[in-house]
Amino acid sequence: MRILGIDPGSGSTGYGIIDTDGLKHKAVLYGAISPGARRPFPQRLHQIHADLTNILATEPADVMAIENVFHAANVQSALKLGHARGVALLVAAERGMDVFEYSALEIKRAVVGYGRAEKTQIQKMVRMLLDLPEIPSPDDAADALAVAICHANQFKFKTGGE
Repeated sequence: MRILGIDPGSGSTGYGIIDTDGLKHKAVLYGAISPGARRPFPQRLHQIHADLTNILATEPADVMAIENVFHAANVQSALKLGHARGVALLVAAERGMDVFEYSALEIKRAVVGYGRAEKTQIQKMVRMLLDLPEIPSPDDAADALAVAICHANQFKFKTGGE
């Protein structure tokens, strides 16, 4: 199964694609879409849409796993984060992909085994679980890979590893 993990953000949207058989995971592609904070907000959303569409055109995925919005610094930040998340969901809908949503707590628990893990712990586990030579950069890419790993682990348990 190929999973696209998304860590949404209007300033930087992380993405990570992994291949998994339910037990072993392999990173296919990862990075972040950073449309530029000085661009008008609608153009930033358009850039996120265009880049995710292009990524999936070259590296198709079976499903999308995305982090739920659970808090933000303020109402404006939460709204912008929600818009970026909505754009990613739109891309999945356009491609007919199933979408699975996970909280930060679920992602941390699935990757590190502890729901209150710190960012550095998650990054180190992502590197280890995907057998990467270094921690994925930028941070949003590592977070997106963690979302994909979370889904791979959840899917394994829900289906009995099939």
